[in-house]
Amino acid sequence: MALSSMTGFARSHGLAGAYAWSWELKSVNAKGFDLRFRLPSGWDAVEVAARRRAAELLARGTVYANLTVERKGVTATVKVNEQVLAAVLAMVQGLTGKVEAAPPTLDGILALKGVMEVGEADESEEDRRAAEAAIGHGFAATLDDFIAMRREEGATLGRLLSARLDEIAALTARAEAAPGRKPEAIKARLAEQVATLLAASERFDSDRLHQEAVLMAAKADIREELDRLASHVAQAQKLIGEGGAIGRRLDFLAQELHRESNTLTAKANDVELTNIGLELKTVVEQFREQVQNLE
Repeated sequence: MALSSMTGFARSHGLAGAYAWSWELKSVNAKGFDLRFRLPSGWDAVEVAARRRAAELLARGTVYANLTVERKGVTATVKVNEQVLAAVLAMVQGLTGKVEAAPPTLDGILALKGVMEVGEADESEEDRRAAEAAIGHGFAATLDDFIAMRREEGATLGRLLSARLDEIAALTARAEAAPGRKPEAIKARLAEQVATLLAASERFDSDRLHQEAVLMAAKADIREELDRLASHVAQAQKLIGEGGAIGRRLDFLAQELHRESNTLTAKANDVELTNIGLELKTVVEQFREQVQNLE
């Protein structure tokens, strides 16, 4: 399966009889999946199927779906509200003789709010259902374009993440081969540290000396950290190769890589290992940042 980014954008438009419609989809990063519709009044019927379709194909990200609909080429209609007109005329007649004023004119009466109603010709149920169906198909097509863009970005992310993993593997190999990890180098440093301990006190307990030597040897050993780094890199490379919605699992591995690189740096007992550990932390952080964009 292909990798997908959590960010994407797509737009489409079309005609269905007298209706002109357009969809716009865009998304941003999120921990889970959240689909937010903004629909014109009266078009809620298209949301159910659209939401179901999107939920089948998307796993993460906050997605905004905006629909606009305009009815074109429809003849305007003008109607007189008979009830309002009758009420106005009754009031005018009731005021006749009570108020000195010029008699009302037809255009003046018609200009009163509510007397005349300007609108569009009534739509048929058949036309409305046909428009809803066309808008639903339009959403599906827009969603396909939207997913294609997210996958294109996901492919780029996959290449970047693989490159970071290669760097982590190379740095792990450098740490493995560092001269400071050779037994003779570790023994020399231990001997120096033991000598320092002995010089610090003439009454130094031999049992305590043994304990301190064991602790120093354990601290100097980064075998476990190197093995874990290699294991996490292999798991991450496998996930990227399999594809799909792997963002959460890669994020977990990024945290584990961060933990091991921190421990390796803390245990480093020479300059070279310290520098390798610092480089590792930088590359792991770059890896983690890119993972945040993955579905």
